[in-house]
Amino acid sequence: MKGFKEFIMRGNLIQTAVAFIIGTAFAAVVSTFTNVILSLIALVLGGREPNFDNWAPGGIPVGTFLTALISFLMVAAVVYFAIVKPMNALEARRKKGQEDEGIPPTEADLLTEIRDLLAGKRGAERSAGDVQA
Repeated sequence: MKGFKEFIMRGNLIQTAVAFIIGTAFAAVVSTFTNVILSLIALVLGGREPNFDNWAPGGIPVGTFLTALISFLMVAAVVYFAIVKPMNALEARRKKGQEDEGIPPTEADLLTEIRDLLAGKRGAERSAGDVQA
């Protein structure tokens, strides 16, 4: 029972569950947005909503696939422009802000810098000694 409890309480499992729930809810939003876009296209085409389901050139039923493909591209566009692009912009702004703030160096960074400076000073003293001799 202990192992099952650890499995259930593992962070990535909970994050995956939350992502699945949010994804399902977002799918409904994207689906209704797709219906809005198709309705707008219907207004432009004179009241007929585009539906390729029954289209079968040469007897090959490609219409259903074409309708699914167009729907997929619309969903992908909504996800990209509503989620991915704004998140990338926020991430870039956050990274730029961190660079501008000048994140203080860690102790290891400072020790490495001191070591390099001392090594350079020793090398310069040796070179100066070689020139004088």
